[in-house]
Amino acid sequence: MANGLFNLKQVMQAVQQGGWPNQRTPSVEYLVVAGGGGGGVETTSSGTGGGGGAGGLLTGIDPVPNGQTLLVTVGGGGATRTSSGVGNAGSSSVFGSIATTGGGGGGGTNGGGASGGSGGGASNSTYPFFGDGIVGQGNAGGFGKTGTGAGGGGGAGTVGLSGSTTLGSAVGNNGGAGIASAINGTVTAYAGGGGGTSYGTAGVGGVGGGGTSGIANSSSGTSGTANTGGGGGGGGNSANGMSGGSGIVIIRHPIAYADATSYSPATKTTSNGYTIYTFLSSGTITF
Repeated sequence: MANGLFNLKQVMQAVQQGGWPNQRTPSVEYLVVAGGGGGGVETTSSGTGGGGGAGGLLTGIDPVPNGQTLLVTVGGGGATRTSSGVGNAGSSSVFGSIATTGGGGGGGTNGGGASGGSGGGASNSTYPFFGDGIVGQGNAGGFGKTGTGAGGGGGAGTVGLSGSTTLGSAVGNNGGAGIASAINGTVTAYAGGGGGTSYGTAGVGGVGGGGTSGIANSSSGTSGTANTGGGGGGGGNSANGMSGGSGIVIIRHPIAYADATSYSPATKTTSNGYTIYTFLSSGTITF
C-alpha cells in the first residue's frame, strides 16, 4: 500500500517500530533563544543601572520542507557598556521562519530600560522606566526609583523585580526567571534576566543565565551566560554594565526518522529516543 493510505496512528506506530527506516521527518521540535541584553550604566549622583533583559524564547513544533536548506542564526549578547547610558541590545536568533528578538538593554543615564524579547530593568534616577517584553517571548523589566536600587531585567518566565530599600540600604533587584527545557536531553534553564545595580546589595541574575549586577563605585558584576540568552548585570559609575549571553538554537526529531542530510556547524547527539542538533553559532540545516 502507498503511505498515503495509512492513517496517522498507523504511520506513527510503523515509524516507532522501525517499519519504515530512513523516512524523512515531517516536523521537528525547536528551541530558539535570542541573545540577552547588556546591563545599563547610570553615573549621576547615587545612580545605578538596570539589568539587561533576556533574549526572546520560543519553543514548539514546526513542519520542515523536504530537501530545503533552512537558515539558523544564533544571536549575540549585547556588548559590555563601560560608559554611561542604556545597555546594548542582544541580537535575534532564527530557525527557518521562527525568529526571536534580542533582549533589551538595562536603563542608564539619559534613558529607561529598553524593550526587547524581554525588557531591560529601569535605572534608579531620572528615567525610572522599564522596558517591555514581547508577548510569548519574554517579560518586562523591573522599576527603579530614586533612593533605591535599579530594576532587574525581565526573563522568559517572569518579570524583573523592582528596586527596593531594606533597612536604609538600597537593594538592586533580581532579574526575572527564565524557562526550563529538556529538549537537549537534560533539563536546562534559558533566558534569565540580569540583576539591577545598587550601592548596597547586588541584584542576582534570574535562573537561566542572568548575570549578577555590580556594586556602584565598587566592582562590576557578571555577564549573561553564553548560549543561554541571559541578560547582563547592571552597572553604575565605576561598575560596568555587563554583556548579555549569546543565544542558542536546538532542534530535534524522533530517532526513528532519518538524520538531517547536513547540519553545520551543529553538534548532533541522541537522547531519550531523539536525534538532537545543537547550534551554538549560526549555520544551516537540511532535512
